[in-house]
Formats: sequence, structure tokens, C-alpha cells
Amino acid sequence: MGTAYREVTDGKGRVYRIGETDRELLGGHSRQLMVYLPWLSMIAISVSEYAYGSAEGTLSHAHGWSQSDTFWILSVWVFCQAGIAFPAGWLRERGRLTARRAMYIGAALSLLGFVALGHLDNVPAALCGFGVVGGVGSGLVYATCINMVGKWFPERRGTKTGFVNGGFAYGALPFIFVFNYAFTTHDFDEVLDLIGVYVLIVVAGCAWFFKDPPKNWWPADVAPPLADGGPQKSTAHLTKNPPAVHQFTPKEALRSGMLPVMWVSVVLTAGVSIFGISFQVDFAKDVGFGPLVAASSMGVMSVVNGVGRTVVGWLSDLWGRKTTLVFVIVVLGLAQFGVLWAGDLHSQWLFLFFAFLSGFGGGAFYPLFAALTPDYFGENYNASNYGLVYSGKLISGLFGGGLGSMVVSAWGYRGAYLLAGGISLIAAAFTLLLHQPGRPRLREVTPNPRPISREVS
Repeated sequence: MGTAYREVTDGKGRVYRIGETDRELLGGHSRQLMVYLPWLSMIAISVSEYAYGSAEGTLSHAHGWSQSDTFWILSVWVFCQAGIAFPAGWLRERGRLTARRAMYIGAALSLLGFVALGHLDNVPAALCGFGVVGGVGSGLVYATCINMVGKWFPERRGTKTGFVNGGFAYGALPFIFVFNYAFTTHDFDEVLDLIGVYVLIVVAGCAWFFKDPPKNWWPADVAPPLADGGPQKSTAHLTKNPPAVHQFTPKEALRSGMLPVMWVSVVLTAGVSIFGISFQVDFAKDVGFGPLVAASSMGVMSVVNGVGRTVVGWLSDLWGRKTTLVFVIVVLGLAQFGVLWAGDLHSQWLFLFFAFLSGFGGGAFYPLFAALTPDYFGENYNASNYGLVYSGKLISGLFGGGLGSMVVSAWGYRGAYLLAGGISLIAAAFTLLLHQPGRPRLREVTPNPRPISREVS
């Protein structure tokens, strides 16, 4: 016999399904489980992107690849990792792909990706093996984890999404140092095989417990917004990030004009972030910093990138999602200029400081977009809607990695970093255009139907 529930409607016509507790739906487990397990899974797959730049040198020597070859492989990985989000979301929302099955498939494909990276010398084969197969695998895990936490915490998704998303960055920290100090042409294939097995075990183990809540579900211990559309006392913090006015389908989200603006912002911001991840270690070595500084700068970026996601998720619940997002993107842009400046001065401490800022800005925007999407368009179609927003990383993966390598070759690191900083500031300008569909903008004023006139004598 199912748990009793009822549906209530707010003043905008949005439906909330209330009465069912998280423990009743999860077989006795708290919904916190849907935070910690996605977090662990994100930690496991983070090595694919955030430690790749540290492995690039050894991979190039071992396989006989050029620097451009290795970064185009990463670009294809990013393309596929982002590109699978929308089709996977579409299948999940139609009941053709469960969250658990998506995670199992993602775990298996990630393993195959690492095996291919270690054993295939041919560049096109490595592009298909690690870039396509591994990218799709990581993308399935990433998209499933982000959507899972957003569905289980509709009333405070900023903090929870930021925490889960953070694992995708700092989870790579041990491997950054492994790739810089214990990754040689003699054992690289064995190391990559072991990493693939590690990803498989962690992700598949977490996947066993994955389960989506019912559509329109709202926590039983949290009062939904009142019928007049205003938040009750127990959810007063929702005034900064009010729930979507209704559940937007992908077509409706596109027609609102806000999803395309989000997409452009993701393209520009993620491109700058991927550029920093891909080239910071090489730039540090080019400037003349030793391997410890190079590895530490990437380690700092990885840790701050992840911790920053958690912090801004919490801040966005207090400040508002859009305000926090603009701040983060501006910091990312200024950090690119700072990294270049520190390199020119040959200041190791200044370099690490701006690597800190670059890491913060380069990761913190991801959970903000992940939380902003259901804030604007609702939870029922979030797997598809966020898949569309996140697909902006398809394009950014190309110019952040592969095209970034071409820019470095043509203009040098100075031109590349100046371009990256400028692009980030343009992205911040686009983000200023965002507003929640269906709600009046703050500057909109409703005329008084009965204006008070004043007689002039």
C-alpha cells in the first residue's frame, strides 16, 4: 500500500505533492543519502578532467602524441561528457532509463575509457576510446548525480548541489600529484587501468541506492509556498530564490528566452575554466616554475574549485543565485589576468594566489547554473532542461582545450590568457540579462489603477 499524499497548488498554478517523507520513499533512509552517494560518485569521475592536464606530458611521450593531440582528446571527452546530458535526461524523464541504470552504464564506460587511454597509441582510436566512450560514461554519472540532488532538495538546492558538484573537482587532487610524480612511461598503462577499476567500483556501488522522488514531490517537513505565491515563515529563505512559477517543458524553457541566455553564458564561462585546467601546469613550467609549484598550482585550483562550489551554493541561498553567479564569473575573468601577471613577475606565491582565484571561479559557476535551472524552470523536466544548459560545455570544450592549444601556439600564453579573461567578462555581462520567467522583474512597476490626482489652484 502506497504512502498517502495530497497535491496543493500555489497562486501561480504550480503543484506540490506533499505528505510523503523521504524515509518512506527511500526504504527507511534519509534523503541525505542522495547527497553523499552522488558526492562520492562525482569524486570518482573527477580524475578524468581535473587531473588530465597533469598526465598530458607522460601520455605524449608514451604514445608519441603532440601536445595538440592530447588536448584534442580532452576536448572530445568534454564534448561527449556534456553532450550526453540532454539525451540521458530525455530518456530518464520518459521512464526509459532509470537513475541506477544510467550510473551502471556510466561506470562501465568510464572504465573502458581509461583502458583505452592507457593502451591505444593511435590518436583516432584514443579519441573514440577515452574521448567518446569515457566522456559519455562520465557524463552519464555527472548528469544523474546533479539532477538527483536537485530533485530531493527542492527547497535548498543551492547548498546541496554545490556540495555534490564540489566533489567533481577536489576529488582529483591525489591523482594530480600521482600524475606529476609517479606516472611514468614505464607504468602509465597499469596506473590508468587501476584508476578505471576504482571508478567502476565506487560509482557502481553508489548506484545501487539511487532512486528518484515522485514528480512534484515536496519535503513533508517543509511548508510549500502559500497559495498567494509568497513563502511561509518556514521557507522565508525562498524569497531570494523563489520556486519556478510552473514546470516548464524544454520547449517552453527555450521560448522563455532565459535558457538560451544561460547556454551562452555556460559556453563562454566553461571555455575559460577548461582553458585554465588544461594549460595552467604547462604555463607554470614554461615560466620556469618547478614541478612542485606546477603541481601545487593545479592542486590548489582543484581543491578551491571544489570547495568553492560548496561555498557559493550556500551563499546563493542567501544572496540569490544570479547575484552570486555574476560575482563568480567576474572573479574568474580577473584571475586570468592575475595568473599572467604573476608569471611575468616570476612570483611563485602570487601565481598560487591567482591559481586559487582561478580555481574558485572556474568551478563555482557549475552548481549555480545547476541550481538556477530548476529555480527558473521547475524540477519535473530538469534532467532535460539542465541537459540543454549544460550542453553549452560542448562548444566550450572545443575552444577551451583544442582551440586553446591553437591560440597558445599562435599568440603565446600572453595572448591566450588575455583572451580568456576578456571572454569571462563578456559572460558576466550576458548573465546580467537573466530573470525568472513568469515573474515581474524588479524594475517593472505596475501602474496604480486608481491614481490620486491633485488639484492645482
